[in-house]
Order: sequence, then C-alpha cells, then structure tokens
Amino acid sequence: MAGAAWAILSGAAHAQAPADAPGPDGLRPDELYMEADLVTYDDKAGVATASGEVEVRYQGRTLRANELVYDQTRGVITAKGDAQILNADGTSEYADEIVLDEDMRAGAAIGFSARLQQNVKLAAATAVRRDETSHELNRAIYTPCDTCADDGEPKTPTWSIRADRVVQDKDRQIVWYQNAVIQVFGAPVLWLPVFWHTDPQAQRKSGLLPPKIGASDRRGLSYEQPYVWVISPYSDLVVSPQVNTEVNPFLNLQYRKRFYSGQIDARMGYTYERDFDGDGDRFGDATHRSYILASGAFRPADNWRWGFTLERASDDFLFDKYEIGDVFKSRGPFVADDRRLISQVYGIRQDQNSYLSVAAINIQGLRPDPSRLPIVLPDGERLVQAENDRTFPGIAPIVEARWEPEQKVAGGRVRLRGSAVGLIREQTHLELPGQIASGVTAAYEPGLDSFRTTVEADWRATHVTSAGLRLDPFLQGRFDAYRLDDVPGRNFGSDSVTRGLAVAGVDVTWPFFKRFSSGTVILEPVLQFAVSPDAKQVVVMPPLAASGAFPATSAVYLNEDSLAFEFDETNLFRANKFSGFDLYEDGARLNAGARASVLWDDGRSASLLVGRSFRSETNDVFPARSGLRSRSSDWVVAGDAEPIRGVSFFGRARLDGETLDVRRAEFGANATTARGSGFVRYLRDDLDLQGNRRENLDLGGRLIVHKNWGVSAYGSRDVREDAWVVRDLGVFYQDECTVFEVIFRREDAVAGRLGPSDSIAIRLTLATLGEPIYAD
Repeated sequence: MAGAAWAILSGAAHAQAPADAPGPDGLRPDELYMEADLVTYDDKAGVATASGEVEVRYQGRTLRANELVYDQTRGVITAKGDAQILNADGTSEYADEIVLDEDMRAGAAIGFSARLQQNVKLAAATAVRRDETSHELNRAIYTPCDTCADDGEPKTPTWSIRADRVVQDKDRQIVWYQNAVIQVFGAPVLWLPVFWHTDPQAQRKSGLLPPKIGASDRRGLSYEQPYVWVISPYSDLVVSPQVNTEVNPFLNLQYRKRFYSGQIDARMGYTYERDFDGDGDRFGDATHRSYILASGAFRPADNWRWGFTLERASDDFLFDKYEIGDVFKSRGPFVADDRRLISQVYGIRQDQNSYLSVAAINIQGLRPDPSRLPIVLPDGERLVQAENDRTFPGIAPIVEARWEPEQKVAGGRVRLRGSAVGLIREQTHLELPGQIASGVTAAYEPGLDSFRTTVEADWRATHVTSAGLRLDPFLQGRFDAYRLDDVPGRNFGSDSVTRGLAVAGVDVTWPFFKRFSSGTVILEPVLQFAVSPDAKQVVVMPPLAASGAFPATSAVYLNEDSLAFEFDETNLFRANKFSGFDLYEDGARLNAGARASVLWDDGRSASLLVGRSFRSETNDVFPARSGLRSRSSDWVVAGDAEPIRGVSFFGRARLDGETLDVRRAEFGANATTARGSGFVRYLRDDLDLQGNRRENLDLGGRLIVHKNWGVSAYGSRDVREDAWVVRDLGVFYQDECTVFEVIFRREDAVAGRLGPSDSIAIRLTLATLGEPIYAD
C-alpha cells in the first residue's frame, strides 16, 4: 500500500480543510502525509502498524523508519530500525529505536545521535526528549568537528567532550555536562566534574569567550579572559581583564546597544600604574591611565543619519604598551591618519540629487615626533614625545553641501556646491619653504585660526563623434571668503581674503580596441586642456629675505586641506590637482597620457598608464617634492596585471621629467593558492611628507605545510636604515572546528621609550565555544 494515507492518524492530526497556505512540503499546518509498503490496523487494540520504508510528514517534521507502530489509545508512536527525524530548522536525529508522543515532540531513544546547527554532532547510548526545549543524553559525546574523512571512513574528531550526562536546555540556551572529559584527537586532556557552555543554536548568550595568552618583555606573562554579559536582547557588555606579571592589570570593556534607529559601540580601558619602558622597568609616578573608543550611528529617517565618535587616550603609547588591537580604524564618515584618534559629531542628509553634511571634529596625535624636544628623565635618559596636539586644529563647523538638478543645462549636467569650515588651534607649526630637507621649522603661538566659506558651480557635457572620439568640455567657477586670526605674517593680527576662481577645459579620449581569438586589446590616448586666470593664494607668511644662515624663501601659503599631496595617476587628469580648497592650480596646462589594457576571456588582465603634465609657466604653489613645479612635470607610470589566476602585481612610480630618475616608487604582488597566500610591498620615496627619504619593505604570508598544519610570517623592514621594524613568525593548526596559532613577534622600532621588545601570543578558537569558525 505504498503511497497510501494513514487514515487513522488523520484524526489525531485534526486534518480538516484549513485555509492556511501549504508549507514547503506541500502540507497545510494540520495535515499529515504517510507512506509505507504495508499498513495494518488492529481495531480491538487500537494499534496501527506500518512497515517497509515508512515516511511520515507532519508539522514540518519528517519521520522515517523500517517500522512504525501507533498506539491510538496511549497516543504513543514507536519507530524501530534506522529511525530518523528531520526537523524544519535543518537539524536531524537518528536512533535504533524512538518512542514519541503523537505530535513527535517528546520521547526517548536508544542508540541516539544528532546533527545540529553549526555542524555540531551529538551521540549517546540513550536520549530523553522531554519537550522541544530540553534534551537529556546519557553516556554521550559532543563535537563540532568532522567525524568522517573525505573518503567516508570514520575519523577521530579534532576535539570532543565525553560525559556521563549531557543536558541541552534551549530555554536557558546552555549545554550542561556531568563528569566531562575533554579529548584532543581522542586522547583525554582534562576532566571536569561539571562543565557547561552556550548552546550552539543560541544566537546570543552570556559566557566566556576565548582567552588571549601571551608573553612579552614589557608586561611579562599576560592572560586576558573576556566574558560577555548579554544584558538584554538589544545590549551586551564584554568585560575583559588583562592580568600581567610585570605590571598592574588592565581592564578592557566593550558595551554595545542597538536602538530602533541605530546603535552605539563603546570600548574603554583603565589601569592605575606607573609608566614603563620596553623591558617592563617602571618609572615616574603612578597615575590613572585609560582610553575610550566609542561610536554611534543612527538613521532617524530614510534620508537622514547622524552619529558621533569619541576617541581619546591618556597616554600617547598606551595601546602599544598593553597591545590593544583594532584601534585605528574608521568609525565615522571622517577618518584620521594612522596613529591618530578622531572625535566627531555629524549629521548627514542625502538623496538622489543632493547631499548635506554638518560636523565638528577634534584630533589627538599618537605618532612619535623626533622634531619635538625630548623629555629628560632623572636618570638622564631622553624620552621621545608624541605629536604636539596643540598644533592640531579644532574643526567646528565643517559643512559640505551639493545639489545636482535633474534637468540638463546646455546639454550637460550642472552641479552646485557649498562648503564652510572653521579651524581653531592653540599653536601653529610652519615648515619654511626650501628648508624641508634640513628640518628647519618654526612654531608660533597663538595659533593661526581660519574660517572659510565657499560656493562653487561646475558644468560638464559629453559628446562622442561618429569616429569614436569622446569630448568632455567643462566649466568651473568658485568664490571663497576667508577670515584669518593670529596670522604669523600679520604680527599675529587678523586678515580677510576674498577671491574668485575659474577653470575651463576639455577632456579628450579616443579609445581603440582590437579583438583577438582569446582576448581584447584597448589603447586609449587621453588629453586634458585646462586654463585658469591667475589664482589669488592665501598668504600667511610673506617671503623671508636671505640671511647668513639660510637662503631666501618664498611665501608660505595657507594649506589646511592638501598637506598629504602626492602627484600620481589618481590626480593626473584633475583640472585642479589639489584635493582641498586652500590651494588652487592656475594658468594654462595640458595633462597628457595613454592607457593600454589587455583583457583575456578567462579573466586574466593587464593595464598600463603613462602620463605627465605641461604648463605655460612654473608654479611654486606645488611643493618642491611633488614634481609639478616646473613647466614640464615628472612622469607618472602606473600598472597592474593578473597573469594567472590567484597571482596579481601592481606598481606605480614618479620619474624625474628630465633624467628619468625614480623619485617615488611603489610595487607589490599578491598570491593566493589552495595551500596558502602571500604578499609583498615595496615603497621608496626620495622626499616624503615629513621631508625624509623613505624606503620600506613589507612582506608576509601563510602556507599550509602538511594537511592542517602551516606556518605564517610577516616582516616590515626599513631598507634605508637597514633594520627590521617588526617581525612575526607563527605556527598554526586549522580545520573545520579548531584554530590554534602560536606567534612570535620581535619589535625593533622605538616608540617613545618602549624600545625593542619580544613577545609570544597564543590564540586558540574552538567552534561553538566562543567565536565561530567557518571551514574552507
């Protein structure tokens, strides 16, 4: 009677004609489907028996067995022989024999095993399922690791927990063990009379997270044990005390809370300790030392969002001393440079045609600054200071607005832009032109304050001829108004400056392509013609006359927003190469270049860009190191290639316009295979932003040596000083349920007074016992 419905069960299931829509299995909520090779029914005893490949589907569950007996009087279902229960959430349960109630929710099993979410496996001699929230297993084993090899043969799990009794309480979201033995590759390593952990099926639950174990010259042995406390469905707190043998403990906290329109995330840390150097030797007076890294982001309406970041540290090198990671990352729309903390509050409105942003910003610098006078300690040692925060401006407000009408004007698109910013600082730090290489600087107090308001309009159109020549004419007009206070060149008085700026030009491109049997070659010459009237630059210090010590210098211009200027392929075809507002490129210029690309059908590719800029006269507004001051600029070269899948190269360089000497170069490669990955980066700069020659090499990678075992390495080398900055060497084991890594680090760089340091970090992550692991 294969495929026949089991009529007697339809009464227990209340199978009527419900109005509810069918589920994924084609059954409505109260419908039941059963099929078997043979069905018999004992009217007198009220017992129905199905045998031979029995399958019953009811309320999202599927029960399969060799034989199924239903006692209607007692409301009991007994499944015998390779019994299986497949649940709607994807989990499954197996047994030699299962006894269930008629709703298949409670019961008992002999020879039980189960596969739960996150690849968790359970097995037990007997199991009792009291209801949907409570399972009890006797003489059980638990593991999230694979128990079968790729060829289907049995495999000893990487780690497992055996226990006399295991209880899974879904209401409390814990798994509880009695007389537990933790096994690694089948060998017992730890016995615990009582042990528990979060239910793998729980999304959020209070409990211990994986510890952080390490040793270093600075803090000695270190053990950090995070504990997560789930306060509510919308908030939690991670308490993570760090205990050290050489210095006082350090307490780390992280609080998170979600609201209807957004969330906040705040990290904090505190200790009471003296300062210490790279060897852990303490000096000075004990004091409160702390940090905060907080952010909030909210979206009260579809087009509106607002938020804040609060980043502060009591010590310039606090994060280095206590090895606090994930510090210098983006937490808001405004991002500070590396090793700088930014606090901001902002509001943004954006739709398809307009954008408005209003913000206030404050920055704390944590970089070592050799140009500052060192602090001389009682023992005569000189302590290098971090950056002078008094030279960083407080920014309030900073306003940016854009609006672009949908209608075209004269066949092109129009964009209107407004901007305003106020900068207030305690101290001004100026680098005298022509003296940057020798480190000649000047500091002035009180600091220069500036306030700027800008309105701007630009128009751009696109025309393509029948021959494929593309012409993009453009017009830009701008008006700036400045108010300056405490100007060094005005005897620290005030000044007001207004100016009008404009540029007209056209972009010309003419791409050619040729199709080959396995790819396409594209050649594209690019020209940009632009002309602007002489721009009125904002002068904060007039030219200095020659003296016996230094030659004469040119004027010092206000430059608050283009300090990190680099001439490369990203701004070669910009009509105004400065990214900010304070400096403006004027005169007649021609930006010329050519692109070449090869695109293979199998995904491989290669591209190259070569170009330079020409102008009608020299322009000393550009920094001397930029390669743009003369009438013919330096050459810009950039390229990338992926010759084979998983291997890629990139490079960019700036070559002297006359001698073709390399002024700045950056090259790198990435490789990824089934056995590992690696990268290498090289940077050389004859004159970097700090006026120093720079040459660095970074490389690293991970390699699987044998099955799940591998090695990792990372190094950063100062080629100019012929010294390593930092070196990492690690050994790791990784499979579908375990990550174990031991990393040795040697830091040779001196930050403040920390000095060189050796450290060892141990990282262990077990799937379902802390952070999740996702197998390859």
